[in-house]
Amino acid sequence: MRNKFLNTGTPGFHPLHKIRIMASGFVSAMRYDLSVAYKVVISVALLSTMFFLRMWVDFLLIFVATSQMLMAEIFNSSIEAICDFVETHEDEKIKLIKDMAAAATGVSILTWLLVVGYEITLLF
Repeated sequence: MRNKFLNTGTPGFHPLHKIRIMASGFVSAMRYDLSVAYKVVISVALLSTMFFLRMWVDFLLIFVATSQMLMAEIFNSSIEAICDFVETHEDEKIKLIKDMAAAATGVSILTWLLVVGYEITLLF
């Protein structure tokens, strides 16, 4: 792959290659992180319901909240993996980094839970 900053590597850019990389990362996140997988399943079920009921604003609200939550979960998993790769022993700085990443994910999950909970109460 070409490094556009260093002007090295093989030339060429193909948008489908980027989409394939994104899909591969998403599948890996769902396969190796149960918290991502079950949230995707819940969100897809709720998104499908809102789509078929033609509740477009609710659909978009759930979509945005789910996207934000998934980004936070994937970033958190990535940060934890990098920290574990860099330092295998316990380290206070690594612990602080992991705790901050988990806190950001927690805020995102809380937002997602509020939106999903509200939307579920609207259905019943």
